[in-house]
Amino acid sequence: MRKVTAGLFSSVDGVVEDPFLWQFDSFDAELGAGMGEMMGRIDAGILGRVGYQQWAQYWPNAEADADFGGFINPLPKFVASRTLTGELEWQNSRLIDRPLEDFVADLKNGDGGDIGVFSSISLVRQLLFAGLLDSLMLIVHPVIAGSGRRLFNDGDPLTRLELQSSQQTSKGNMILEYGIRQG
Repeated sequence: MRKVTAGLFSSVDGVVEDPFLWQFDSFDAELGAGMGEMMGRIDAGILGRVGYQQWAQYWPNAEADADFGGFINPLPKFVASRTLTGELEWQNSRLIDRPLEDFVADLKNGDGGDIGVFSSISLVRQLLFAGLLDSLMLIVHPVIAGSGRRLFNDGDPLTRLELQSSQQTSKGNMILEYGIRQG
């Protein structure tokens, strides 16, 4: 069975929204290597509408980051949206045509590598609390963002995580990979 995995940049105070505002000065080689390792296991991706629209405008023509662009552009991408219709323009992208949870459960049962959830806090939350997320990587940067959307909210259901690996990088980032306990 394939694993569904998500990786999010986080501030120490739990902000995961718009990490480009606060993570740039703590990015280091170890963090890049950890992300490269995660990307090496992924052969399909799931995005929400907003993330898809932002990334589809940037990545097909991006030359600044050939490593990630070389990974994400050819990757099969499945887009969860209630408002997008028709064919999607970004190569190897298609709309999910049924309920997200059913689609992901079927995708997990197929052949292939890991399935990555990209650029969507809402999708990560939905798949986590539906019991479909197998691995959550939090990359905690040594910064207090102060404001912005957090991954977890008051009132979320009790969910047990198991630390699978941890690494501190030279610039003080913590790469924490958690497995999700089911049941």
